[in-house]
Amino acid sequence: AMANSQFFIYHSSLHLKTTLLMKKVFFLAALLVCSIAAQAQRFALVDMEYILKQIPAYEQANQQMESLSKQWQSEVEAKAQEAKTMYDEYQKNASNLSATQKTAQENAIIAKEAADLRKKYFGPEGEGMKKRQELITPIQDAIYNAIKDIATQKNYDAVIDRASAQSMIFASPRIDISNEVLAKLGYSN
Repeated sequence: AMANSQFFIYHSSLHLKTTLLMKKVFFLAALLVCSIAAQAQRFALVDMEYILKQIPAYEQANQQMESLSKQWQSEVEAKAQEAKTMYDEYQKNASNLSATQKTAQENAIIAKEAADLRKKYFGPEGEGMKKRQELITPIQDAIYNAIKDIATQKNYDAVIDRASAQSMIFASPRIDISNEVLAKLGYSN
């Protein structure tokens, strides 16, 4: 009987310790969750494609860039055609030309090559990039500044572009600030 009561006391004591330990673990876990929630980062989304479509100046800039691009492409193609015509003519008459005449015609053909013109218009530092900087960069900068102002005002830790966040599966529409950005820029939707 004595062994049974000692076992019971030991077992009760062990149960009490286990219960207290479980309560401490639960309390610490709850405290940890609360502290993480208190430090949770705030995110917002924007839809840059949507914003840009709502800005008439952006559409006009794109149309102007497209028109210039077509014009420049026509010039490049015309120059390439001139060079091809000259080369074909050179091929026909090459056997009748002296070495000096051949060199002169080859240099003239090279001068007509469209590669330089293509680089001038479409290269990384070409007219196209300069025009893009002139027309589109100010619009993008205004959008960036509006997003930055809203993020600062509302204490967002990050603002993510919906179009570039490819791994995003779902986002609540309530965190999309695209319309606020448009309003800040003076456009109603």
